[in-house]
Amino acid sequence: MSSVTQPTVAPRPTRLFWSPQLLNYDFGSYHPMHPSRLDATWRLVQEYGLDKRESVTVEVPEVAADAHLELAHTHDYVQAVRAISADPTVSHPESGLGTEDTPGYAGIHEASARLAGGSFQAAQAILDGTAVRAVNFGGGMHHAFADKASGFCVYNDCAVAIQHLLDNGVKRVLYLDVDGHHGDGTQSIFYDNPDVMTISIHESGITLFPGTGFANEIGSGEAMGTAVNIAMPPTAEDAQWLRAYHAVVPSLVEQFRPEVIVSQHGCDSHLSDPLTHLRVSIDGQREIMMHVAQMADRFCEGRWIATGGGGYDCYDVVPRSWSHLVAVASGKPLPVTTPIPASWRDYVKDTYGGNPREYMGDKVDLWWRSWEVGFDPDDDTDRVIMATRREVFPQWGLDPWYD
Repeated sequence: MSSVTQPTVAPRPTRLFWSPQLLNYDFGSYHPMHPSRLDATWRLVQEYGLDKRESVTVEVPEVAADAHLELAHTHDYVQAVRAISADPTVSHPESGLGTEDTPGYAGIHEASARLAGGSFQAAQAILDGTAVRAVNFGGGMHHAFADKASGFCVYNDCAVAIQHLLDNGVKRVLYLDVDGHHGDGTQSIFYDNPDVMTISIHESGITLFPGTGFANEIGSGEAMGTAVNIAMPPTAEDAQWLRAYHAVVPSLVEQFRPEVIVSQHGCDSHLSDPLTHLRVSIDGQREIMMHVAQMADRFCEGRWIATGGGGYDCYDVVPRSWSHLVAVASGKPLPVTTPIPASWRDYVKDTYGGNPREYMGDKVDLWWRSWEVGFDPDDDTDRVIMATRREVFPQWGLDPWYD
């Protein structure tokens, strides 16, 4: 099967969240989640004029109030983050902060709450009808749990947005996570909530942090079947990644029929990312963005909140992937053959020493086999797909072999 064709639709009113203050989410120069990746992304967005599109409004993300953070987090946890933010020498080991991955620093509460504020404001814009689409590429902090930080993530902005939607009349929210790592924090927060379907496709926890996200994690109680995990073999390429995605996601979304989609587009599945073993291209990542846009139009009257997430090839992959995300969400995707402006490439080289590509794609032949061609029991990817389908599909009255 070749790539998805974007249907012709009128551009949706799109809210784009940006402020230089997002760069204060900074764990230090040694840390792979360096804020310069956000700066590089915003500058590429501007080079293409995506922020000036008629359908796009840029909004400054504000520091989320404690009451908004507590939509997803415990009061004690928020207070612990505040205490460390005021005095990083304070010890709160139960908070998850203070590790090499997620160190505490002065001002960490405000910096983290601003990321969450963007996604909260996105949800509010969807609710009040001033936007149909929203992109907060500084968000996507999917490893944060209700009561602890983890994996570079302090406040779970996606969970905050989802709960705000639910509290204000939205009946079903799809959370789709295509980061190279399992979306463990978001899954845990909604594990027993049947109104939220969390779908995560990621490198298997056998070979990658956080060591979770297996097919048998399907939710609990009335929510059984609403947690969905596709734990991919390491080094999966576009053909495997897209085959697995399309073999699981469309059938379940058809049954769940969400009213809003919240998606996390960590781009660390890329073949050049230093923190995963996956081999997905920019073209493959864009393909999934295009499909999410189609699902939003089909099921949700276009309502879609898209966030960033992981991504540690900071000056090549991250800016290209998330600029594609802004372009797709705002209604006019950029072709993967689009040249990257020399002025932007020079800025990155001069400022950060990177050597970005010359085009918005990776010049790959994007193709995958549809699930309809049949299950191959000797294929690692097909066994992953079948494991997920066997666990989840019967919960929705679907046949794991034929539906």
